[in-house]
Amino acid sequence: MTKRIIGLTGGIATGKTTVTNYLAGAYKVPILDADIYAREAVSLGSPILGAIAGRYGEQILLPDGSLNRQRLGEIIFNRQDERNWIDNLIHPDVRDRFLRAITQSSLQTLVLVVPLLFEAGMTDLVTEIWVMRCSQEQQIQRLIQRNHLTREQAQARINSQLPIEEKVAHADVVLDNSSTLEVLLKQVDVALKSISND
Repeated sequence: MTKRIIGLTGGIATGKTTVTNYLAGAYKVPILDADIYAREAVSLGSPILGAIAGRYGEQILLPDGSLNRQRLGEIIFNRQDERNWIDNLIHPDVRDRFLRAITQSSLQTLVLVVPLLFEAGMTDLVTEIWVMRCSQEQQIQRLIQRNHLTREQAQARINSQLPIEEKVAHADVVLDNSSTLEVLLKQVDVALKSISND
C-alpha cells in the first residue's frame, strides 16, 4: 500500500497549527513542518545563515549570532526580489529534509505542513492537498492579535502568498475555518476518513 501523504497548506493565519495539533493529538498522525525545517536550515553556523549574513550584513543577526527573523521579515515581505532570493536558498534544503523524513518513516499516513506548498513547487511530494481557508478579514485580525502586527504589516504578509482562491482551485480537500473550532475539526475528521482513490 502506498503512503498517504497529506500536504496541508493555506494562507497565513488560517488555522494550520490548530489542525495539525488535532491530527497529532487525536489521530497520532506524524506532522512534518516546513517552518521547523526552514528554521533548522538557518540555524547558528549553517551555510545558509552565512549566505544570508553575507548578503545583508551583520545587522541581520542577533547578538548571539542567530538570525534576526523580524528584520529579515521586514526586508522580504516588502521586496519580491529579496523574498525570491531567500526562497531559492531555503526551499531546496527544506525539500531535502522532507524527502529524508518521508523515506525514513514506516507509517502509512504523514502530514506535511507547507504554507508555500504551491509557491515552493512541492506538490509532487504529496498524494493529496488540503487547503485551509477563512476570510481575509479573519486572517488580518488573527495576525494583528497573534503577531502584534499593524494592519498594513498583516496585509503585506497575506499579499506575499498566492491568493487563497488559487490554492483552493488545486485542493483535494478544503477546510473552512471561518466558523467554530468544532465545525473545523468535524471537517478534519471527514477528510481524514476519506481515503484518496488516486
